[in-house]
Amino acid sequence: MSDTLPSTMQAIVAREPGDASVLVLAERPVPQPGPGEVLLRVLAAGINRPDIMQRQGIAKPAPGVTDVLGLEVCGEVVACGPGVDTALRGTRRMALVPGGGYAPWCVAAVDHSFAVPARLSDAAAAALPEGLFTVWHNLFELGRLSMGETALIHGATGGIGSLAVQMAHAAGCTVIATASDEARFADLKAMGADLAVCWPTTDFVQACLDFTGGRGVDVVLDIVGGDYVRRNLQAMAFGGRHVSLSFMQGSAVTVELLTLMQRQLSLHSSTMRPQTHAEKARMAQAISRHVLPLLASGRIAPRLHARLPLAQAAQAHTLLESGQVFGKLVLEP
Repeated sequence: MSDTLPSTMQAIVAREPGDASVLVLAERPVPQPGPGEVLLRVLAAGINRPDIMQRQGIAKPAPGVTDVLGLEVCGEVVACGPGVDTALRGTRRMALVPGGGYAPWCVAAVDHSFAVPARLSDAAAAALPEGLFTVWHNLFELGRLSMGETALIHGATGGIGSLAVQMAHAAGCTVIATASDEARFADLKAMGADLAVCWPTTDFVQACLDFTGGRGVDVVLDIVGGDYVRRNLQAMAFGGRHVSLSFMQGSAVTVELLTLMQRQLSLHSSTMRPQTHAEKARMAQAISRHVLPLLASGRIAPRLHARLPLAQAAQAHTLLESGQVFGKLVLEP
């Protein structure tokens, strides 16, 4: 590591499980890159719902992973671990990390990171990695969404949902997006949604069936859980694939197996954090081939709701939990 770097830093941790007020700045050692890793001077860090779950004590870092929050960053490479090309020094990388993003310095596996397209700002790049991996794996690998099919994207105004709308549209698919406010419909349609549904006032099941001529949708990307799963199945076409990312209305779900069997529906679910290093590296290669060119051309882009100083992480979490965020929140050291 460079001799010019300090040995310690101020980073955001949760002093105990709880609400946003438990987030505090605490002294932590500046990490050192191991084999296959780079040390990034963090330029911006994205905020994600798994960060909230970690703060609440629902999800915990894997053994050996820092307690500093943050799963995605954009940063400048300031040091390279063994086996990493030193030509990367001074370049910008956006990376999916197992933790440590809410800090001035963060270590990232080089094969879980990407060169930042020149057109992207630091904040925009930081808002992408978690979404890129999540949408690619769930919508296109587990959900097997392909050109000409129809996808129902719940939570379309969130960071994951808004990226999913764009990626599905870019893949030549029809997109139905749900949102809580009709005021967001124009923006969703500009991102590629063919139909926007206001879920508090409209039956999204009937809306999907009407829009598809009674056929239903091929893939559902769901963050809600609870009773939504049963309703999602009603909106699906024969052979449809249901992919669960989260469970904001509860993880306990009851489904009728006969319905799945007769209509050949399938249920899938995943979360990114427990994926193996090799699996994440494989996904990164696929994203580099299929999605990064779309980012470089501007065909897809993250939507930024707000940028806040690192010290205001608690305010950022409160804002995300309010349900008023359209797109992503980013922290800047």
